[in-house]
Amino acid sequence: MTTPKPPAACLIGWPAAHSRSPLIHHHWLRTLDLEGGYVIEAVPPEDLRDFVLRLSLRGFVGANVTIPHKEAVLALSTPDARARAVGAANTLWFADGELRSTNTDVEGFINNLDASAPGWDMAEAALVLGAGGSSRAVVFGLLERGISCVHVANRSMARAETLAQQFGSNVHPLPWDAIGDVLPRAKLLVNTTSLGMHGQPSLDVDLARLPQDAVVGDLVYVPLVTPLLAAAAARGLKTADGLGMLLHQAVRGFELWFGRRPEVTAELRALVEADLTKS
Repeated sequence: MTTPKPPAACLIGWPAAHSRSPLIHHHWLRTLDLEGGYVIEAVPPEDLRDFVLRLSLRGFVGANVTIPHKEAVLALSTPDARARAVGAANTLWFADGELRSTNTDVEGFINNLDASAPGWDMAEAALVLGAGGSSRAVVFGLLERGISCVHVANRSMARAETLAQQFGSNVHPLPWDAIGDVLPRAKLLVNTTSLGMHGQPSLDVDLARLPQDAVVGDLVYVPLVTPLLAAAAARGLKTADGLGMLLHQAVRGFELWFGRRPEVTAELRALVEADLTKS
């Protein structure tokens, strides 16, 4: 009688070598004393369909999905409401013999806000900068949590308007040069653009116009403290950083694959911080 192999998951991307996901999942496997594995699979777009449809034959119980495959895997799986609404999936798993998909960026963003700035959801109005895939996950999460007014500012108004059409009348597209007009009413400001990331231009927003009890979030995690978060902290505002979202979005995938719900701890954060700062 053969012993069953321990469950294994993978990260599917092209390229994917930069990912911190293996570090996160291996830490949880160790701390929970579970047998299992997590590896990176660099899969070019032309091989994606074959790889995903043979996922279980390759010995995997599920996968994370990263750029550029997040949209393509929707057609290769059964997406849940979140993945459909966001238009992208980042987590695959099997249930009742069926390959299913979800987008854990939504709960990663929301759970990180809950941990970093409890009470943030008392905000009536939020301002989201950017209208790409990450923005869709953020907007979906805010609406699901009950935020009644979400302004979306983007340099291309057409993209902001498309997002507003998708999510309904509580989402209001905003020209980039009108950001300053909304700041005094925004109790939550979230940057979903790459502005402020290493090698990118900084994000020029006058945080002095935000209310004193506003919360500022940034999805960028390289650098760990972006100029936006540094400016918010200097004003005494609560902040939620991109590394926190990265850690929290990994929780559900691990639970689906390995059957235990892990915790985002200070030890895990320190581990990933150390890895980011040495790279």
